[in-house]
Amino acid sequence: MKYEQTIKGTFIRRLNRFIAEVQAGEKTERVHVKNTGRLKELLVAGAEVGLEISSNPGRKTKYSLVSVKKGDRWVNIDSQAPNAVVYDALMSGGIAELGPIRLLAREKAFGKSRFDLYYEGETEKGFMEVKGVTLEKDGVALFPDAPTARGTKHILELMEAAKEGYGAVLFFLVQMGGCRAFSPNREMDPPFAEALSKAAKEGVKILAYDAFVTEDEMVIGQPVRVMI
Repeated sequence: MKYEQTIKGTFIRRLNRFIAEVQAGEKTERVHVKNTGRLKELLVAGAEVGLEISSNPGRKTKYSLVSVKKGDRWVNIDSQAPNAVVYDALMSGGIAELGPIRLLAREKAFGKSRFDLYYEGETEKGFMEVKGVTLEKDGVALFPDAPTARGTKHILELMEAAKEGYGAVLFFLVQMGGCRAFSPNREMDPPFAEALSKAAKEGVKILAYDAFVTEDEMVIGQPVRVMI
């Protein structure tokens, strides 16, 4: 996935969940932050950032903040990007654990639930929920970066799908390269970590991949070891 038009800027401060101030060229701009998470370890004063230029002339903010440079690597923080990247990877056969995909659909209902993706492959049909991961500590990617009752609910719903004979996949896309493993963030959200461990024992596939990221692009990378 590549953004059509981007420029680089320098992060100044975050005003609220949705808006930040960034130095873009000679101007200080208020920009849309495409992630409502905390991102405290990424959005620090002086950080180099990637800004997507809006194609909507009537929008209040001209730019959206989509990537941040942490050390020598870029981290994509666009919360809408993981679904698009995983969708493209599935369509091109880039996720070996699921094999060739014959049918792929977004936002598919199951009972009272709605999952990110529905897939049909050579050996199974099932549902997938995609989570983007932007938090890294000592080489380990961690999710979530804030308590998420919604995320735990998704795990329980996937367990129900697995019980009814469907494939059930929880896919963590680490929105950066260089992490040696993925783990649930037990310290931040114990119920999520406990639900994830239970789901793995009851037939839900837990997959994690990293990504190749630049300021204006993110594509699927390699599998990352899952530690539950």
